[in-house]
Amino acid sequence: MQTCAIVTGHSRGLGAAIVDELLRQGIPTLGLSRSAVGKPADVPAGRFDEVALDLRDLDALRAWLAGPRLANWVIGRQQVLLINNAGTVEPMGPLSVQTPLAVAEAVSLNVAAPLMLSAALAAIEAPGQQRRILHVSSGAARTPYSGWSVYCATKAALDQHARAASLDQVPDLRICSLAPGVIDTAMQASLRDVDPARFAMRARFEQLHREGLLSSPADCARRLVAYLLSEAFGEQPAADLRQLTQSAP
Repeated sequence: MQTCAIVTGHSRGLGAAIVDELLRQGIPTLGLSRSAVGKPADVPAGRFDEVALDLRDLDALRAWLAGPRLANWVIGRQQVLLINNAGTVEPMGPLSVQTPLAVAEAVSLNVAAPLMLSAALAAIEAPGQQRRILHVSSGAARTPYSGWSVYCATKAALDQHARAASLDQVPDLRICSLAPGVIDTAMQASLRDVDPARFAMRARFEQLHREGLLSSPADCARRLVAYLLSEAFGEQPAADLRQLTQSAP
């Protein structure tokens, strides 16, 4: 099956690992991120493309979606994978220290951008094309944490979006909001350095790191892509990767 993918936040962390895994499997991938990373040297021409786009800037995203780039990437493919990975944990802390601008940027990046991309993909005329949309969610979508009111709320929004969209039963479209577990990324390192007054769970994340309980980005990406490509994808509109037993194809 001729498959292509779109990955947001592809320049580092889990997003970069997902791109590596997709390319390893020969799946042409388009990355959307604030920073361009360049084509890997060992990847054939046409297999990888990227757009430097700040997804917090909804006017810029709207203008890009109004252009031909997305449709040109997906038209002619039998299957399209959209992985909405880009996100931020900021602002952290109680409401009194959250600036309105930081809240607006988090909601734009964590919620508006993935919903806009999902709607834009679904609207492209390509009869018979299979579309799979994966929101990278978090356990914080289902469990509230002190200092993470914005992060919890935005990830919960992705879960509810996937649940509601799945009820629409759009032909040839599957969607899932997937919590990937705790991953050893730069974001995790920043949580271990944050002022405990802003994030009471810092000690827990320090312990997870100290005890070697963080997943590697590469291993998480392998399991995430395996699930995305499996027949089981979309059966649960909100799921946790740690509870799934899919193996890599």
